[in-house]
Amino acid sequence: MNQLNRLHAIWNPHVYHGWGKTKRYFEGWYYKIVSKNQNNAFAIIPGIAMDEHGNKQSFIQVLDGKNHEAVYHKFDSNMFLPTPKEHNLSIGNNIFTYDKVSLDLPNLKGQLVFTNQYPWSNSFVSPGIMGPYSFIPFMECYHGILSMNHSISGVVNHNGIDISFDGGKGYMEKDWGHSFPKAYIWMQSNHFSKPNISVKSSIAIIPWLKSSFIGHIAGILIDNKLIEFTTYNGTKVNSCEISKKNVKIEMENKSYKLNINAHREKATTLAAPISGFMNGRIDESMNAKINLKLFNKKTKEIILEDVGYSAGIEVAGEYKLLVK
Repeated sequence: MNQLNRLHAIWNPHVYHGWGKTKRYFEGWYYKIVSKNQNNAFAIIPGIAMDEHGNKQSFIQVLDGKNHEAVYHKFDSNMFLPTPKEHNLSIGNNIFTYDKVSLDLPNLKGQLVFTNQYPWSNSFVSPGIMGPYSFIPFMECYHGILSMNHSISGVVNHNGIDISFDGGKGYMEKDWGHSFPKAYIWMQSNHFSKPNISVKSSIAIIPWLKSSFIGHIAGILIDNKLIEFTTYNGTKVNSCEISKKNVKIEMENKSYKLNINAHREKATTLAAPISGFMNGRIDESMNAKINLKLFNKKTKEIILEDVGYSAGIEVAGEYKLLVK
């Protein structure tokens, strides 16, 4: 049964992948929620972690992006209860699905409903954002984009204050494997001048057999069309510059050229997986901004030039290895 569940999960990145895993494994979902006025932004991260010796814990990590605070709620691993073949996860009295979240944490309680989700493209030979790499059994970290952009309704109570997320925007992704890459850049925003624009971009060192390579994934959602820039679709990274204030990336494929200039802001420290357990540390900002310029090489037109706010940005590990 575990093997069948894992096989089903290959083509359904949103569901739990860790059936039968007992050590050196983690899996976590990332729910980004931003209120309509952008005065409140949280990342809510439920998951499971197992170290090399089989010690296990489940967790819900909450990042308050505007107040630069993070809280790690630890639970017994037996309280982590995923559902086979669908994303319906409970950790204690907290429930996480593709369509809603119900929270019952000491400092965060309430219910949120998600509608009009836009997932990454999925096909039999290219399941989700990992594409053909989804079939490789020895990857260090797998990644899934559950929704590039969606609408939120509902109220949460944070530290005794009710916060309405009616009319707000959300983003969902997840990771699973045993460790985050030793160097990576990640960024995301769906708060542009028009309502249905979203960007996600990442560059990371990917271990491969006895060597490694630099992999890259980016997607621009515009007018209900997802333009993909990936290692496996022939996209090349022309340049990557990283400083304390900015991350500048230029990448292109046969049809499009993408320029990103991300302005970094104060970051907050989060727990991250190393060999399955959450002993690592990364810094994430949720108050950054991303300048985008998207150029159609065939029509020679600029089809998007805009700024995204309430952006999430992580620059982690030995990031100088990514500079080009």
